[in-house]
Amino acid sequence: MILGQNQYGKAENRVVRITRDGTTHHIKDLNVSVALSGDMEDVHLSGSNAAVLTTDTTKNTVFAFAKEHGIASAEAFGMALARHFVAGQPSIRTARIRLEEYAWARIETPGPRRHSFVRENQETRTAQVTFDGTDWEIVSGLKDLVVLNSTDSEFTGYLKDRYTTLPETRDRILATRVQACWRHASADADWDPVHRQAREHLLGAFADTYSLSLQQTLYRMGTRVLENCPGIEEIRLSLPNQHHFLVDLEPFGLTNDNEVYHAADRPYGLIEATILREGAEPRIPADMTTLA
Repeated sequence: MILGQNQYGKAENRVVRITRDGTTHHIKDLNVSVALSGDMEDVHLSGSNAAVLTTDTTKNTVFAFAKEHGIASAEAFGMALARHFVAGQPSIRTARIRLEEYAWARIETPGPRRHSFVRENQETRTAQVTFDGTDWEIVSGLKDLVVLNSTDSEFTGYLKDRYTTLPETRDRILATRVQACWRHASADADWDPVHRQAREHLLGAFADTYSLSLQQTLYRMGTRVLENCPGIEEIRLSLPNQHHFLVDLEPFGLTNDNEVYHAADRPYGLIEATILREGAEPRIPADMTTLA
């Protein structure tokens, strides 16, 4: 038998870092998963742990680095961890750090004390940092960004067979929960501003596009990001179609003029695609965004 690809590490290390600037505090809330690979044949084949850095050590490193280095951004924190693991142990050749960041908004109160926060019920920021001692791959993104257009969307002209029951519509609600990740051309970027710009262009394209299909909207969203963020080479989007169906109100003697809908959570259409800059190589795997 031959041992194939393998990795190990500590998953979902939840670290909260508070930075105290006098009476004004700042918060970073991350979920960090570490995966290490390299010369690990012996531990699988003979049980020898001589080349193994324990998963408990990787957990401790996450918390120690939060103290020693702070958390400027998810990407920067992931890069510091990846560099440490690969440079620190000869048996570790590649480190992959996956991060989720949960946003908190400040609760403004009278007076100088500024240490209260409310969790923002919005999307989760994501990042994946991979380092093999020479090359970096930085993939940023977001998930669970819920958006809706109440008009300017239609769905007509599609294939029909004996099982088709969906009626064509010239005016429908278009809603989705955006999962997106984008690959940076280099490991040198101003991570927070680039993330904000990418998010803004995703939202702008969704709002500006008169949608003939969710596929068309997806392509416009990805294209808008690449056109306006020159440091991004590739973006992959996964858009579940959050269907809204008009409710039949005729049994009650009422007319439903595109006013009352039933929001169905499942089953849902799932539209996915990668958009690439000309000449770029596709490197984001499909399973980084897929919901299925």
